[in-house]
Amino acid sequence: MKLKILDVCCCSGGASMGIYQAAQNCQIEVEITGLDIEPQLRYPFNRVTRDILTVPDEYFQKFDFIWASPPCQKYSIAVHPKDKHKYPDLVVDVRNLLIRAGRPYVIENVMLAPIRHDLMLCGEMFGLKLFKHRYFEIEGFTVEQPQHHEHIGSVKYGDYVTTAGNGCQGSAKINDWQDALQIHWERDKKKLAEAVPPAYSEYIFKQYLIAAGLIQYMDIIA
Repeated sequence: MKLKILDVCCCSGGASMGIYQAAQNCQIEVEITGLDIEPQLRYPFNRVTRDILTVPDEYFQKFDFIWASPPCQKYSIAVHPKDKHKYPDLVVDVRNLLIRAGRPYVIENVMLAPIRHDLMLCGEMFGLKLFKHRYFEIEGFTVEQPQHHEHIGSVKYGDYVTTAGNGCQGSAKINDWQDALQIHWERDKKKLAEAVPPAYSEYIFKQYLIAAGLIQYMDIIA
């Protein structure tokens, strides 16, 4: 059995890579496609360059699982309020599209985005030297919320990285950004700032595999 996965607004493919890693670890075969309005030349899987709002509903119904990361700048505290009008507001349109598709889905975004806060993940939950809180609306299955301990690292002294908008605090070295996110195939800082750490989607997709009856809980802790 091969699961067909769609990553909407895929950017460089951080979420896609996490899904791939989860599938590999659980010996599940997947076919991953990334859909983005920009030509994401470093995206590591099948890619389609197209405006999501021009894609017919029937296309989305071909997939078993859909991940979506609509642009976050409209809701980001890293973007000055006077500049927010420059960015697209796609969350509601994307949600409606996913609801019509009738497939299990995840919408990822920042805290102020108009999505349900079914889950919050941070880099430290996965041993990453990364402060990056992201929220997730999850439909069709549930995901256990990991405990969020007080941050132990420090951005001030440069031992951790935080990526927000197009800037950062802590280390500004591209290698440190790549290491913190575990995304080594992308070198564009703007895209790294927007990327989903693969550890986040790997964790979520394993929970989906359990809910779908494709693996058991013990399979992911063995």
